Amino acid sequence: MRLAGVNLPLNKHAVIALTYVYGIGKKSAETILQRAGVAPNKKVSELSDEEAHAIREIVGNDYTVEGQARGEQQLAIKRLMDIGCYRGLRHRRSLPVRGQRTSTNARTRKGKRKTVAGKKKATKK
Repeated sequence: MRLAGVNLPLNKHAVIALTYVYGIGKKSAETILQRAGVAPNKKVSELSDEEAHAIREIVGNDYTVEGQARGEQQLAIKRLMDIGCYRGLRHRRSLPVRGQRTSTNARTRKGKRKTVAGKKKATKK
């Protein structure tokens, strides 16, 4: 089954498979399936055409997913950077935004280590 440009895995339960779409989490997936009248533990391969169509309709009309959701996220970050707030500055410098320590850790956000040449030690005479 294809939903919002994403191929959903056929061998997984519908509630889990829906989370493969950017912008849909577990809670949203449960709500979508409940509104469509589909059992959450039903596998994607077992869904009928009517059920798949109902899910597509709900997601298409009521949720921002994939490209549109990513675009909104980028605009929100850009807005923070433009107004120059603390969070925006942290984004601009590629540092952790939510108060984590940076002295150690934060390697994922800061990237690969950049070695800085140290001060040479005095030799003993």
